[in-house]
Amino acid sequence: MTKLSVNVNKVATIRNARGGNMPNLIQVVKDCETYGADGITVHPRPDERHIRYKDVRDLKPVLSTEFNIEGNPQKSFVDLVCQNRPAQVTLVPDAHDAITSNSGWDTIKHASFLSEVIDEFQSKGIRVSIFVGTELEYIEGAKKVGADRIELYTEPYATDYPKDKENAVVPFVKAAQYAKSLGLGVNAGHDLSLDNLKWFSEHIPFLDEVSIGHALICEALYLGLEETIKRYKACLV
Repeated sequence: MTKLSVNVNKVATIRNARGGNMPNLIQVVKDCETYGADGITVHPRPDERHIRYKDVRDLKPVLSTEFNIEGNPQKSFVDLVCQNRPAQVTLVPDAHDAITSNSGWDTIKHASFLSEVIDEFQSKGIRVSIFVGTELEYIEGAKKVGADRIELYTEPYATDYPKDKENAVVPFVKAAQYAKSLGLGVNAGHDLSLDNLKWFSEHIPFLDEVSIGHALICEALYLGLEETIKRYKACLV
């Protein structure tokens, strides 16, 4: 069954808006695990506008599920990941001032850099996933640089889904099948929601993991965190 990793960046954003410790990030993470999350994802950025580097260090010893740390592998990020040794690191090519991740890696252009970083993470026993689009050459490039998995950037799917869900999922199915044929694991994330996740999951039944934050936290405002996680899990095959 596809695993659900809950991205808690938005929880940290709310906390940081007023200072203090409300909501309590550690407690929310524990609750997510209790309610059925298979993992927790964080994406610390250099400006620490949501998840802080300290949060990563505080979360590592209390998690009972898989820890996934996303980010652009600049030196401070690489050091943070190696010091805390999550189950998985997801490499994302976002600029320091990006509002959110908005593209995948060109794994051909950045092959040398990615290969070096991947070697360092894997030497610490950390599984490495690379954030990519549906371009087959970049998926092949992810294999060549030594990645264990890819994470498909699903914003184009989410954008096209309301207009034509049949065609929206096609390039992602092809990309996932190609990745699987190369021996890569397949994750997915970005703008997946209760509206569009089930269709995506049904068409890629061998999907290893989805990482979902923004939509899940927004939906939890109405449904409650426990019910929201339950509904997300029900969408996965």
